[in-house]
Amino acid sequence: MRAVTLESVPSAPAVTEADTPRPEAGELLVKVAAASLNGFDVAVAAGYMQGMMEHRFPLVLGQDFAGTVEALGEGVEGFAVGDAVFGVVLKPFLGAGSLAEYVTVPAGHGVARVPAGLKAEDAGALGVAGATALVSLDAVAPAEGGTLLISGASGGVGALAVQLAPARGAKVIATARPGTQTDFVTGLTDAEVHVVDFTGDLQGQVRAIAPEGVDAVLHLAGDGAALAALLRPGGQLASTTGLTQDDVKGRDVTVHTIMANPDARILTSLAEQVASGALRVPVTATYPLEQATQAFTAFSSGTQGKIAVSCS
Repeated sequence: MRAVTLESVPSAPAVTEADTPRPEAGELLVKVAAASLNGFDVAVAAGYMQGMMEHRFPLVLGQDFAGTVEALGEGVEGFAVGDAVFGVVLKPFLGAGSLAEYVTVPAGHGVARVPAGLKAEDAGALGVAGATALVSLDAVAPAEGGTLLISGASGGVGALAVQLAPARGAKVIATARPGTQTDFVTGLTDAEVHVVDFTGDLQGQVRAIAPEGVDAVLHLAGDGAALAALLRPGGQLASTTGLTQDDVKGRDVTVHTIMANPDARILTSLAEQVASGALRVPVTATYPLEQATQAFTAFSSGTQGKIAVSCS
């Protein structure tokens, strides 16, 4: 099969021939229709995960996937060949990813059925970003009418959080560059979003909207300690970039270091919201598998929203 692989780390991803995987006991073999890029994939290629997870080479990259069940491993129940499924590859090692024509995934975790009305391209870009946005919002639990600052609102996670937060009654303040990035963020939802320019006086802009400080922060990009300083006493911060409580010593704020858990319940909830029209997967560019290296270049240059890869 064709796949996006690494022969070593750090190195640049390449589209190569790889062995088609076979499902082990408890696994599904999925013919991948669509996948997407995440910051984790870039981190793996850059060698940042060395020593943290086992690497098996040639290492196939990719976490998100959507496709059709092609075969069942021994003991799999609840799925059948031909089922349309999506989710996130969750394995204790790196190397068996979804940026490929086929992927094997555990049937018991990280996979759900694709509901009617959800396109494969959207399903294949939903799992990681959607679950991360949901878990981050759950962690800070913005109260009705509370102020929530989303730093990194134009990225995949941020663009979903901007849509999900108003449904919880939060007053959203989002960081974005002036111009097309701001237009992208404000176009994500009919709810009011206060956009602040992170390249300017961020503190002054945020304090003008929330003089006493914001109630919660989603730290998806930027200087986490500086963002924590914008919280009111007792405020909550969820960080997807590794900020910990130790990084804000002396401040009366709580830091939640986020590790998303895209289980079937979370995936199904997200999928149903997209299928109903309540949530939009912010895919802004789609590349064929053969052009996946160009997709990585676009991702690293800061393309807004999600970058999808068509694998079929």
